[in-house]
Amino acid sequence: MHLEKATFGAGCFWGVEHQFGQQPGVLSTAAGYAGGMVESPTYKQICTDRTGHAEVVELEFDPAVTDYEALVRYFFSIHNPVTRNRQGPDVGSQYRSVIFFHTPAQQATAQKVIAELNQSRFAGGIVTEITPAPTFWRAEEYHQKYAEKHPALACAL
Repeated sequence: MHLEKATFGAGCFWGVEHQFGQQPGVLSTAAGYAGGMVESPTYKQICTDRTGHAEVVELEFDPAVTDYEALVRYFFSIHNPVTRNRQGPDVGSQYRSVIFFHTPAQQATAQKVIAELNQSRFAGGIVTEITPAPTFWRAEEYHQKYAEKHPALACAL
């Protein structure tokens, strides 16, 4: 079986990880940090909004079951991509809307979907970054599958 990776930032990674983990073809998810300049960041560092990292979810999916475009479209359905550095009550660059692409084909797909959505649903206002995938730093274990461990405490999307 050939698996592919995808990395998305759409606010608090607890809810994002849970939502993507429910999608057909997504075989694994991990909450983490990406896009900043601090190596091996901690949650405490991320919360300062001074590391440059975003809270992200890295997932592995089976392209025979779901394709990258379907995941990108789902990404845009579970958060607000027109508000810069904010999702609900969470404010800061660590909560930015970002797609970290792993291949040129993923980049092209993300750009195509954004162009389509800017023409229709979001009227040109999408602020989602599309950036080459940097090093993914897995978040501390207590953040992994947080919504499943603490359903009453998890952030809502």
